[in-house]
Amino acid sequence: MASVALVSCSTTKEQEPAKKEIGIELYSVRELIGNPELYASNHESTLQAIASYGYTAVEAANYNDGKLYGVEPEQFKADVEAAGLKVLSSHVVEYLDDEEIASGDFSAKMAWWEQAVAAHKAAGMKYMVAPGINIPETLEGLKVVCNYMNAIGKLVKENGMSFGYHNHSHEFEEVEGVPAYDFMIQNTDPEYVFFQMDVYWADNARVSPVAYFKKYPGRFTCLHIKDVAEVGQSGKVGFDAIFNNFDISGTKDIVVEMEGSSYGDILRTCRESAEYLIAAPFVK
Repeated sequence: MASVALVSCSTTKEQEPAKKEIGIELYSVRELIGNPELYASNHESTLQAIASYGYTAVEAANYNDGKLYGVEPEQFKADVEAAGLKVLSSHVVEYLDDEEIASGDFSAKMAWWEQAVAAHKAAGMKYMVAPGINIPETLEGLKVVCNYMNAIGKLVKENGMSFGYHNHSHEFEEVEGVPAYDFMIQNTDPEYVFFQMDVYWADNARVSPVAYFKKYPGRFTCLHIKDVAEVGQSGKVGFDAIFNNFDISGTKDIVVEMEGSSYGDILRTCRESAEYLIAAPFVK
């Protein structure tokens, strides 16, 4: 993806406008390629359709035992690039169990991450993103989770990628009087952990993404752009303010995700979401 969110500032010699960079979370098309069997049957047509709508990169959502969608990471990269897309990121996580949280010892889990990091590096990923955690009931437990994230982020950075955390709504609930999301931002190292704010889930939690950008500037390297269904059609999420504050948030890349379709046709929803973002006047 471009080093500037959505659109490169450079132009060709003919001064043609640069193409906007818009990633898509492949969870959106899970009904088509959401498991190895579906991927084997449908990945070519699905990825080609995504590219034709104007998306430029993908975020994976099916990692297991060194493979993505049941294929070797190098093959996944080749499949994506064959459709004219880039490999941007992947949602991947290994949860701590209660005993590890209680003891603060998560060393056994780091062996799992060694394999995952190697696979994602081979796939050409820019970002590895944890798509959620189970929030402990105490700040002491949550601090262990933060330490775990820092350790993962350090390993990921050592391998030339960046590690982030993707929220839902529950992270904005309080743990011992402190919003869990704030505690996580405050107790993770910016050198190793960024936050992929899902602006739709933040809105559902009745918090302002822009307020978080201003409170924690530079921590939101990549964003999840989401709406009730088709991006921009509900009027629920204030995308104009979000996009106009990328200089504060530190956002370099965006990934669109669809939970579902108003039409029962996810490809139509993917297409209309891309059209909205490509045409949006507030997108620089």
